Amino acid sequence: MSGLDIRTASAADFAVAVDWAAAEGWNPGLDDLAVFHGTDPGGFFMGWIGDRPVSSISVVRYGGSYGFLGFYIVDPDFRGSGAGWATWQHGMAYLEGRSVGLDGVVAQQENYRKSGFVLAGRNVRYSGMPQTDAEKTAAEVRAVTAEDLPALLAYDRAFFAAPRDAFTSPWVLPPAGGRRRALMAVKDGEIAGYGVIRACRSGCKVGPLFAEDAGTAAALFAALCATAPGEEIALDTPQDNSAAVALAERAGLAPVFETARMYRGASPDLPVARTFGITTFELG
Repeated sequence: MSGLDIRTASAADFAVAVDWAAAEGWNPGLDDLAVFHGTDPGGFFMGWIGDRPVSSISVVRYGGSYGFLGFYIVDPDFRGSGAGWATWQHGMAYLEGRSVGLDGVVAQQENYRKSGFVLAGRNVRYSGMPQTDAEKTAAEVRAVTAEDLPALLAYDRAFFAAPRDAFTSPWVLPPAGGRRRALMAVKDGEIAGYGVIRACRSGCKVGPLFAEDAGTAAALFAALCATAPGEEIALDTPQDNSAAVALAERAGLAPVFETARMYRGASPDLPVARTFGITTFELG
């Protein structure tokens, strides 16, 4: 597209894209951007025409062979102009030679297929006022501390296609004043699951929610919801995990939004049966 300048975006630049995401109904977390951008500062791009930002994409590198694509948005005034396709190509070039994952909205799935992405499964956002009681579990559910971090990072690695310590560390241990809380379940001295709840522009989201069994997941979910009384809660469940869907439905949540997890290149073998809520639609 003539006149389009695509360049690496600072976190301040990319705040515009977060506002676009909010306008699309994605309901960003209030403190997401700092952690997202800090995971790979070189992987956030925006297209500009003069001084006006018109397109965005995040293409975050993890490890040496994997990347995740998100925030692929074009200002409504410039859709159909070619700005989106140019931005897409620029972002994919940044991930050249890597397997790439994304959570695609339903309307774009066919376009992603044309770019070589293959469907791996559906993720459905369930949302509502949760109806939960304290769940009995053999595991101890407690806050994550700095001393827990090495073991928690090791636990998290089974649930993602590449090491993501640069993301997970600040995700579970936000700075003072951060609007995220992380809880973990410990059984016989070992981590049996963990989850994070964060404040969003509307209500809260739980993500991730990883656990060794449905009972531990339910206990973590109830404890996380109890930290945000009176708030609407969203949980993004893999549809292939029937226990995760049952947990959301038992809590009175209803499906409101759907994406397709798709991969170009190698599709990772992830433990769906222990994934009760994915971490984010934006960074995987």
